[in-house]
Amino acid sequence: MPAAPHELDETFRALPLHALADAALARARALGAEHADFRLERVRSALWQLRDARTSATADTTDLGYAVRVVHNGAWGFASGVDLTMDAAARVAGQAVAMARLSAKVAKAAGAGERVELADEPVHRDRTWVSSYEVNPFDVPDAEKTGLLAAPGVAHVDAHLLVAQENKFYADTAGTSTTQQRIRLHPELTAVAVDPATGDFESMRTLAPPVGRGWEYLTGGHDWDGELAALPEHLAGKLRAPSVEPGAYDLVIDPSNLWLTIHESVGHATELDRALGYEAAYAGTSFATPDRLGSLVYGSPLMNVTGDRTVEHGLATVGYDDEGVAAQSWDLVTDGILSGYQLDRRTAKLAGLSRSNGCAFADSPGHVPVQRMANVSLRPAPDGPSTEGLISGVERGIYLVGDRSWSIDMQRYNFQFTQQRAFLIRNGRLAGQLRDVAYQATTTDFWGSLTALGGPQTYVLGGAFNCGKAQPGQLAAVSHGCPAAVFEGVQVLNTTQEAGR
Repeated sequence: MPAAPHELDETFRALPLHALADAALARARALGAEHADFRLERVRSALWQLRDARTSATADTTDLGYAVRVVHNGAWGFASGVDLTMDAAARVAGQAVAMARLSAKVAKAAGAGERVELADEPVHRDRTWVSSYEVNPFDVPDAEKTGLLAAPGVAHVDAHLLVAQENKFYADTAGTSTTQQRIRLHPELTAVAVDPATGDFESMRTLAPPVGRGWEYLTGGHDWDGELAALPEHLAGKLRAPSVEPGAYDLVIDPSNLWLTIHESVGHATELDRALGYEAAYAGTSFATPDRLGSLVYGSPLMNVTGDRTVEHGLATVGYDDEGVAAQSWDLVTDGILSGYQLDRRTAKLAGLSRSNGCAFADSPGHVPVQRMANVSLRPAPDGPSTEGLISGVERGIYLVGDRSWSIDMQRYNFQFTQQRAFLIRNGRLAGQLRDVAYQATTTDFWGSLTALGGPQTYVLGGAFNCGKAQPGQLAAVSHGCPAAVFEGVQVLNTTQEAGR
């Protein structure tokens, strides 16, 4: 029988979770580990992909295994396995300790004297947490899934649906033990329209964001039918649209576009391992260094950004992270000033803080936990206007909808973003679509130009399944909430002209 909403999957619960953990942790203790943790995961991922309403690819995979991580003689050790026996778990723990011993020798030979220490965390014993959803997508027939992935009135359609169920058990030598289950899904459709007279073409994606929800998201949580029905008209308008004139414009940015700018310019920049220089893979380090905490003017006084591992339906929402730290919410930017970072237990200790805010995550049982992004979100104005109200206050500007491409430097400072749809604003009204629009700025100039925020009614939780980090590379799903917002005097580029230079 499938699991009822908010109930832990019985097949996972039936695994010898505690027995395996006890065997591994006991062996690590016996070998002198100062800290040890055990993590068993089952991650099921599925894909349904269609091309012009015909199935082009399907996949359904399950990754099941466990990992042991230790601190021994001030050094990290890590090993993983798939044999679900007590002897094997103890053997993997021994391999983790052996790795730590080797790491300690290498560090000593290199003259590195820094010992691994972890910030304290209260013990959370026998805790269970299940994400918020109603219908597990894996319980829905495939025919019902593919039936939603179609759009009439366009030349070509590519569609996919990604679904994941993540079960995780964690235990450590301090006494914490947690069991969790998360469901997430991402529907996406890209439509292509072709002008038969000129051969010109345009493409456009749906705006429905990925979410930590169940199948109910597609049957009532988002106006999927309405969005698909509107795509042909939007594409036809884009085919007729003039190319943008470069220059400075006031921008009204929809949450469907702004979430990605938050992710790249704030989310990655406030990961403390990047700010400390410990991490540079995929996204570089950060200009927002710890010496600027409390003084860096990140943006205008309207800018208030939080890190959050608790928000309902967030892709990075958990009960506990992969170091046994309880989920929390905290400030990253307060009234425009850098006020916090995203932490794991190691970076929290390095920064002299008493506790992590729960940002450790591994994307599989074969990977070591690393510091990963929380749900990083821009707060709306409590009494702010609607998107239409924001547009009405702009004389000459552009309204941007949907994310497309992006580029940002290795310190999260200089960036460029494009969109799915761009509308000229003239005297407070939309005056048709534009093509070839990109906006460019430095992070602090862009957020410093923030002059108005929409109200809670404009707030949307966007996000992505595929945030990359670390070596070997790992992927994490993360959400970013924000309202519609106005930015004054932002430089707009014409992407066709830029490409021709």
